[in-house]
Amino acid sequence: MYDIVIIGGGPAGISASLYGVRANKKVLVLEANKVGGSILKAHLVDNYPGTPHITGEELGKILLQQALDLGVEIKYEKAMNIMDMNGKKVVQTLDNMYETKTVIIATGNDRRELGLPNEKELIGKGVSYCATCDGNFFKNKDVAIVGGGEESLDDALYLANICNKVYFIYNRKMDVSKLSNDNIEIIDNSKVIEIKGNNKLDSIIIDKDNREIKVSGLFIAIANVPETSYLLNGINTNKNGNVIVKDDLVTEKEGIFVAGDIRKKMLRQVATAISDGAIAATEAIKYINGKKWN
Repeated sequence: MYDIVIIGGGPAGISASLYGVRANKKVLVLEANKVGGSILKAHLVDNYPGTPHITGEELGKILLQQALDLGVEIKYEKAMNIMDMNGKKVVQTLDNMYETKTVIIATGNDRRELGLPNEKELIGKGVSYCATCDGNFFKNKDVAIVGGGEESLDDALYLANICNKVYFIYNRKMDVSKLSNDNIEIIDNSKVIEIKGNNKLDSIIIDKDNREIKVSGLFIAIANVPETSYLLNGINTNKNGNVIVKDDLVTEKEGIFVAGDIRKKMLRQVATAISDGAIAATEAIKYINGKKWN
């Protein structure tokens, strides 16, 4: 039996695993794809202290190697269910069942794409899904943001203080009154229908009069949803499916904790994910140490 099973091998999950093994706990990380999570898709990570000017792939390799060096067990399996069994937990994957004292869910969010041709090809070459991560790369340039919720409004204001001009494009009912900066142009009832460029983004086309807008960056800020909402039965979530927890990251289901982008939070960055992992693991360790096990 494991002490901690961590579902998700992104920064939050790996951080939790390091704290777990260093506390002499038997830890298993279940990762459906590759260790590193969504950070692997980052063209460049320049805002995480200690690893300047590094690609997401490189950071993912560092996370993996550090976990393996410390003795973390990693299995590439997709978790499908969490069951209660005589005070313990059983995590079921497509192939196996793992008995554990605690579970940390760190599966992250599934980013929403526009689904347009050229979108994936231009990721890191003008197309981004994180204004806080990549905004500084477009300093004094013109950018567009596709909005879809309160966070996208904050992203637009963030970009307005860095970029020359920000086009805020949205196609849903939203209160955009806070976007009063002189360098923000609001384009309502519109959507992007084409992304133009070869090795870099040149412009976008919106459906309103087939208008072409020359921009260096396109930020897609449509509300994301948790990748594994089916693991959250009985756990309190908001309308987007993100887990609502206090700062200790303890859920209302005994022995289950959350970390990273799957939870409702103000900022989704590598730094905050690492912090979440440390907190969740520390709480899980306290729970294990304070309970008698058969």
